[in-house]
Amino acid sequence: MTEKQTWSQRFESALHPAIARFNASISFDIELIEYDITGSQAHAKMLAHTGIISHTEGEALFNGLEQVRQEYRQGQFQPGVDAEDVHFAVEKRLTEIVGDVGKKLHTARSRNDQVGTDTRLYLRDQIQQIRQQLRDFQTVLVDIAEKNVETLIPGYTHLQRAQPVSLAHHLLAYFQMAQRDWERLEDVCKRVNISPLGCGALAGTTFPIDRHYTANLLHFDNVYANSLDGVSDRDFAIEFLCAASIIMVHLSRLSEEVILWASEEFRFVTLKDSCATGSSIMPQKKNPDVPELVRGKTGRVFGHLQAMLVIMKGLPLAYNKDLQEDKEGIFDSVNTVKACLEAMTILLQEGLEFRHQRLATAVTEDFANATDVADYLAARGVPFREAYNIVGKVVKTSIAAGKLLKDLQLEEWQQIHPAFAADIYEAITPRQVVAARNSYGGTGFVQVRQALLNARTQLIVK
Repeated sequence: MTEKQTWSQRFESALHPAIARFNASISFDIELIEYDITGSQAHAKMLAHTGIISHTEGEALFNGLEQVRQEYRQGQFQPGVDAEDVHFAVEKRLTEIVGDVGKKLHTARSRNDQVGTDTRLYLRDQIQQIRQQLRDFQTVLVDIAEKNVETLIPGYTHLQRAQPVSLAHHLLAYFQMAQRDWERLEDVCKRVNISPLGCGALAGTTFPIDRHYTANLLHFDNVYANSLDGVSDRDFAIEFLCAASIIMVHLSRLSEEVILWASEEFRFVTLKDSCATGSSIMPQKKNPDVPELVRGKTGRVFGHLQAMLVIMKGLPLAYNKDLQEDKEGIFDSVNTVKACLEAMTILLQEGLEFRHQRLATAVTEDFANATDVADYLAARGVPFREAYNIVGKVVKTSIAAGKLLKDLQLEEWQQIHPAFAADIYEAITPRQVVAARNSYGGTGFVQVRQALLNARTQLIVK
């Protein structure tokens, strides 16, 4: 028979064992234990600071909570399902350590504002860790890009060869995506870093607490201005899950490209043994497991965002037990994003080798320089739309003849239009095609080198 849970004398019997297990969250919210202890220590200090309890009692609570922390770190405190949740577990162990004074810790506080505080402390910490991982990821991108400014790679639209670009330019596109992720998380943290502590169950408290005191102790930027909102708000969690989902979108897009590049059809990269696996029956295979897993794990983070939105969409004010379901999605999303960032950073740094000869050949075997032929004519006074149509016909006849544009004789060019001269051949070389795109943000080598300098400067910002 399950031991009776002491809620109040309102209850006469214990929960059914199956319902107790169903109701318990200790199996996952133990993740919050150190944040719960930190928040409780701040609360204990505030109770003493305002005279609600004595300074001696406040010190006993603070030190007792620190002992619980150390016991947990040393593996001596491992609460089970009978504790229901991390908050009761910590308070129960605290009372065993310090005696009845431990029962005063929950004065002027509810589990509703307590769990909100814990979750925000946890998420604030995790956001900073993820932002540092994004910086590591960006650094590797820049390191590789700096070595490949003049390495050319086919650029695609609609997954069709479009125009050649600098490989560095391609990689820096992902740098910019990660930069937005880094900035977006900073913005999310502004909403995370608001303290609900002191909102009570929903209506505040009759005790003369000082909410700004605890907020300052816990390094929150502000406090919730409305107690109902403070205990029921999960906008910050939704925002984080949205930001996490966008990070995963970016990692998944890069993953898809790596998977394509490593295929026999592309052969742009070679997978190193440290970041690839083989087949159980096909000895020739080398599989891109890292990017495939990242691509696959993206869906689970999306799912947590959708679940959080669904949880919140119909909840009346204020706190409801549904909100217990926010934590597993947040925890898993944090762990998934961190694992994927780490794996992709290692893959880029140690697991890939670009096949430069293959890339050099790839940018010469198509009609990706056709736009440059049209630009050549337009620069010599031919209206662009007219030039566009002329070049379209040239491409069509060249394909029929089994030729590329570089294979046409000068006489053939001049039959197409008298504006063509011998310099057309230089204008349509892949290197010149890339170098000529020198508009701001373009793939021209001058622009890419400046972009790399800008990227290095951005990486300095903490």
